[in-house]
Amino acid sequence: MKFMKLLASMVLSMSVAGVAYSDLVIPSLEYRTGPYAPNGIHFADGFTDYFTLLNERDGGIGGVPVRVVSCETAYNTEKGVECYESTKGQGSLVYQPMSTGITYQLIPKATADGIPIHSMGYGRTSAANGKVFSHVFNYPGTYWDAASIIIKHILDVEGGDISGKNIALVYHNSAYGKEPIRTLEKLAEKHGYNLTLIAVDHPGQEQKSQWLQIRRERPDYVLMWGWGVMNQTAIQEAANIRFNMENFIGVWWSSSENDVIPVGQGADGYKAIALHGVGDDFPIYDDIRKYVLDAGKAAGDGTNLGKVLYNRGIMASMLATEAIRTAQKISGTADITPDQMRDGMEALKVDAARLAEIGLPNFAPPVEVTCSNHGGPGLGAIQQWDADTQTWSLITDFIAADREVVDALIAEDSAAFASENNITPRNC
Repeated sequence: MKFMKLLASMVLSMSVAGVAYSDLVIPSLEYRTGPYAPNGIHFADGFTDYFTLLNERDGGIGGVPVRVVSCETAYNTEKGVECYESTKGQGSLVYQPMSTGITYQLIPKATADGIPIHSMGYGRTSAANGKVFSHVFNYPGTYWDAASIIIKHILDVEGGDISGKNIALVYHNSAYGKEPIRTLEKLAEKHGYNLTLIAVDHPGQEQKSQWLQIRRERPDYVLMWGWGVMNQTAIQEAANIRFNMENFIGVWWSSSENDVIPVGQGADGYKAIALHGVGDDFPIYDDIRKYVLDAGKAAGDGTNLGKVLYNRGIMASMLATEAIRTAQKISGTADITPDQMRDGMEALKVDAARLAEIGLPNFAPPVEVTCSNHGGPGLGAIQQWDADTQTWSLITDFIAADREVVDALIAEDSAAFASENNITPRNC
């Protein structure tokens, strides 16, 4: 008996990268409980519903069914690692940790196991350097891209000159919230604005002192790196002190209906970055209603279609699907392994024509990934909330990040990581 347990343990601890399975296993590290559940539920519903659509309408991907394996993390790093360890042996093709803290912990583990990570628009920004981070992808954009895009938008609003302006960053006091600080500091050196850092402790329901500071110091702009209840609390506090909402700009994780609807009219004019289109006016939603909702197979209650984070889940699963298709084409087999999935992600190319073909025309900018660039195009638009119509609208085109600043930071940080971990960068 002891020998059998030891053998089972040894099998589970071995790299699973080269093992083929009879279905395409996609783990969903989600949080439907805890203080971040309202946002986590929307993403998880969109993520799962897309794969259900493919199974019901197409019989899977390339003729192989998709099996989504859900594991509840409650946005807790320890639980996230436990989810990884308990599911990796099932043939999991790619992990979406849905938490910067979990991502940091999984980078060495997943890399050693030969399983790719897709931390879409979050996680460790310098993982965009594929020469150093062979198994980590953060396309279509990173937090440093986001910080740069917000500053570019402010520059546009201010006619190109923000020297002497006062900008405050209200951030979740975690690895996630701290991620944009270096970029904003570098951009402050370049553009001459003054940066104030204001931390908010988890989960973020108490922010009186932070907004008293903002009312006292009266910054020209406030940026927010928040999540969950922190976002709506911050927007409510901003409304309470009558801060100009057009000058309050959140990252793409501070951009959902959950963040603004509870504040009512006070949230009118609030802005945030968008990674993708808003609403449900895309052909694919007709298929989701037909094959998923009407068939009683939806992951949730069906009320989240078109909401920002549901769309985020759709985008994440769409990109995973297209990487699977790419891997199937490269390898010549439909039943791919995690190793082959990694290759598919690194060769991923989703252009405008392909987006239209799958029912998401103009949903997002084209994405192309290479050996050296795991971060994708690094684009983001600015969306704005209309409290009267209770809708988001894109008010800008998709904006490119300041590559001069961002790429230099990525090179510096990834080189340090490679040195600390005895990694020889790949020759791409």
